[in-house]
Amino acid sequence: FTPEVVRAALNPLADQTETARNANSTVRRALPSEASPNASWPTRRPIAVRLAAALTGIVGITLGWIGLRGPAPIAPIGQFNPALYSTQTIEKGRQLVALGNCVSCHTSAGGVSNAGGLGIHTPFGTVYSTNLTPDVETGIGTWSLSAFRRAMRDGISRDGHLLYPAFPYTSFKNMTDEDIASIYAYLMVQPPVTQHNPTTQLSAPFSYRPLLAVWNALYSEPSSAETVTADKGELWNRGAYLVNGVGHCSACHTPRDKLGGEKLGQGFLSGAWIKGWEAPSLTALSKSPVRWTEQSFYDYLRSGFSSEHGSASGPMAPVVQQLSSVPDSDIKAMAHYLASFQQPATQKQTELAAQQYIVAAQTQSASLLGSAQRMFTMACAACHHDGDGPKLLGVNVPLALNTNLHSDKPDNVIRVILEGVRKPASKAIGFMPSFSGQLDDEQLSSLVQYMRARFAPDKPAWSDLEKSVARIREEVSHPTVVSSPAK
Repeated sequence: FTPEVVRAALNPLADQTETARNANSTVRRALPSEASPNASWPTRRPIAVRLAAALTGIVGITLGWIGLRGPAPIAPIGQFNPALYSTQTIEKGRQLVALGNCVSCHTSAGGVSNAGGLGIHTPFGTVYSTNLTPDVETGIGTWSLSAFRRAMRDGISRDGHLLYPAFPYTSFKNMTDEDIASIYAYLMVQPPVTQHNPTTQLSAPFSYRPLLAVWNALYSEPSSAETVTADKGELWNRGAYLVNGVGHCSACHTPRDKLGGEKLGQGFLSGAWIKGWEAPSLTALSKSPVRWTEQSFYDYLRSGFSSEHGSASGPMAPVVQQLSSVPDSDIKAMAHYLASFQQPATQKQTELAAQQYIVAAQTQSASLLGSAQRMFTMACAACHHDGDGPKLLGVNVPLALNTNLHSDKPDNVIRVILEGVRKPASKAIGFMPSFSGQLDDEQLSSLVQYMRARFAPDKPAWSDLEKSVARIREEVSHPTVVSSPAK
């Protein structure tokens, strides 16, 4: 109970909904959602250059078809010599592998880390990740540094076949030779694991790998590894390098076109869908009710929790887990770069906006009494309360500030309730039980609609909730049906 809730309950005749909307309107006027005018948006090459490159790719495919041309294999090495690399280089490689969260895509359910075999579901079929351990039979044990660098930069395997861009070489090509060598050294000193992984299964014509030459011509931009934007400062440039290189944040947070290419310009980092989850916008187009700041980005990436935005869940939780071993200076650089895509806001403005949303949610609660409100009180309110009460299982997440509840679609909210939070991004966040066995589709729909009305009172009600709940429950029960945007 808070003073605002008690006052609202004692005055039931007041138009609580209008009060909430007025409060939120004030926030929107104070913090507009237009893109930052000073943001440096990545763009594609001119269309004429892209078409010329595509024609070159078509010629290459034609020649390859008749056996005259194709990427050449790189000779295998006999044995890797770890003495060629210093301890510092290997440690740097470990940090870069963690920053890139390689383990999440290159580890199958219940499998050995980085041994591959995870199915990545795309609109074109299923791509299975490869074995990154130094096994000579099924891994990269016979790969030289030049073969590894070519794969990272150009998406070409050691034996010369083209790699599908589910492996984000379009981002990794922005890394320096030194950093790629560090990753190579770290992977090559890990224990080898012999594991034969499934073969990638794509529908025709996407199963014909030489066609990737045209895709690369259209979507693989020149490397920006050595690019420095002079007027942005050292911290911004370091952040841009990490976010757009090894971090490959755009792979999940940038929408894609029908051929799986990232939409750049102001579509960059504007939000997308991955593994059935909404990867929210990281720019000023975010649905978050409160502006993201450099400090909130840092808090979120460092601990998995921002008091003004909520906690990391779904595919983002393991990303934060991996980032826990990354140097603080790199986290600060990434936060600084990401904040440059937001409209500037002072800490005082942010705190005021956050308080307005919390008060609006508290006021709104008195007008939403009913079975859904009682369900929330019994199942959720002990941990997700409005005041500064006890923290039972971890941090108290202020739902009025949670981006998921302000989104255009309810998928993330439904998924968290059905799946729970079993492996939180950090111990401080705490866990959340799954309610899939406690709530049927009708109850869950009613609960989610109540949460939307209470914590995002200025947003329209979600439609067809029961259909969404049924669909997501099926996907959670059978995760192989969940599709990710083609990468």
